[in-house]
Amino acid sequence: MPNSISRRGFLAAGTAPLVLTGAPSRPRPNILWISCEDTGPEIGCYGDRNSITPNIDRIASEGVRYSHAYSVAGVCAPSRSAIITGMYPSTLGSQYMRCRAPLPDFVRCFPEYLRDAGYYCTNSVKTDYNFEPPKSAWDELHRTAHWKNRPKDKPFFSVFNLEITHESRVRMRGAEHEKNVARLKASERRDPKSITLPPYYPDGEPAHRDWANYLELITAMDYQAGDRLREIEQAGLLEDTMVFFWGDHGVGLPRGKRWLYESGTHVPLVIRIPKKFRTASQGAPASVDSQLLSFVDLAPTVLNLAGAEIPKHMQGRAFLGPKLTPERKYIYGIRDRMDERNDCVRMVRGQRYRYLRNYVPHKPYAQEISYMNVGPTQQELRRLKAEGKLPDAARLYMSDTKPPEELYDVERDPHELRNLTDSREHRGVLVEMRMAQERWALRTRDLGLIPEAIVDARGKEYGSRYAILHKPGSEEYIRRLRSVADDVNHKRPVTYTREEPDPAIRYWTALGAADPALALQDSEAVVRIVAAERLKNIDALAREMKSTNEWVRHQAALALDELGSGAEILKPYVGDPSDYVQRVARHACGM
Repeated sequence: MPNSISRRGFLAAGTAPLVLTGAPSRPRPNILWISCEDTGPEIGCYGDRNSITPNIDRIASEGVRYSHAYSVAGVCAPSRSAIITGMYPSTLGSQYMRCRAPLPDFVRCFPEYLRDAGYYCTNSVKTDYNFEPPKSAWDELHRTAHWKNRPKDKPFFSVFNLEITHESRVRMRGAEHEKNVARLKASERRDPKSITLPPYYPDGEPAHRDWANYLELITAMDYQAGDRLREIEQAGLLEDTMVFFWGDHGVGLPRGKRWLYESGTHVPLVIRIPKKFRTASQGAPASVDSQLLSFVDLAPTVLNLAGAEIPKHMQGRAFLGPKLTPERKYIYGIRDRMDERNDCVRMVRGQRYRYLRNYVPHKPYAQEISYMNVGPTQQELRRLKAEGKLPDAARLYMSDTKPPEELYDVERDPHELRNLTDSREHRGVLVEMRMAQERWALRTRDLGLIPEAIVDARGKEYGSRYAILHKPGSEEYIRRLRSVADDVNHKRPVTYTREEPDPAIRYWTALGAADPALALQDSEAVVRIVAAERLKNIDALAREMKSTNEWVRHQAALALDELGSGAEILKPYVGDPSDYVQRVARHACGM
């Protein structure tokens, strides 16, 4: 394969050990991270016959391919929050797309610990953590940041993020796409008509062209990954450097990116471990590791490999290095606000089954997200739905509501089309995974059931969003909040009362109460808004649009838009200071 690094060059790099000053005699590895965007396991070494990825395949042939690696969310910013902190975004309050979550004082970006341990840390140049990284996180953070700039004999941790596979590139056509794939040879181009699509995509030109573009961009990305490997090779550092390749979440197409299905969370992860750094059986060439891995594991694993202590607050586990923690039975995922649309979904993934808990089942799967709606495949799905011509497999994704729970046998149903929650045969699996999700939510102090406006306000009051559910009595409060939400989801009777001191519980009872009229006078804006939405009280929602709080305006704008009554009221807000309020207003006004 002509664009790969030569095998001789790949194996012939120098082997001088890197040892930290004052450290034990055990050599410390350099660590190179090559990350890419919006890319699932559509990679040659993962068995995709349409994918041409010789450089990534080479890493796998000389290292380990992880078959069960998963992002924490189906979108970049929450996923990268988990990666950089080793903590779930739903614990930190950084689970909302492009939010601003102040961190508690004890939580640091993991490269800070590496710098303390003597590493030179560079990032070119992606952060997108849902919080502003401190200057102490990186020695270099800019477009040309590079390990080559480190002091002599100092080990490095370097991140290079390859953007070419991003959702925004997949939908490009003509000259724009040709520029992105200019390095590809004729034999590396993909014929859209010859591609077999996932069954939930319409079998027409838009989806075939999108998927062909995606595969060609993966090959273009592989060229860029090869460039980074070649730099290490030419510097004679290959046998001193652990090389990680990973994608930040699944494919940037409908039902992939932003979603918690296999297509949105299953990611490629391959790691080349030079012989001198292998512990026990770790890193054997051409090996496949099937343990369940989550992005919260990357931070503790890198610290373990570097010989640094793993902070006790990290929620992931080290899966490489000298001090391993036990393998897990399940990994977990989250979906909350995606761009301008609210949602709340939680995922549990085992070796065979995936469980989803939909906490706002009255909302559609494919909500009106403006950035997603630009994509040709999504536009085609909306067109076919309007005409009543959707493929059977697409009807679930395009349906107007969701079931409270979903359960899939991923081995037998890899596209997750048959929901098994009503299967008597799978009753035991359902109950076990449901309880696993409940235990995880309690253990990690999941903030997801508290409306974002309340999380934002309390986070400012307490100094961090993390502190909201780490106060005395939090465990009992979480149990109560989850019980009320569960009653609402399953249409069991709940009663709203103004005497209830907690606004999040009042929010859920207003959402589920038989008569929410009393909640129109609640002291908390988001409670008034959900009551007004249920009562279709347009005047009340219009009053809430005058709030100075962007999240209150956002919630009210969503209610108006989703009721189909927002055009005139929201017209003045197409220039709102909040980008997400703008987006909702533009949709309501047909812009």
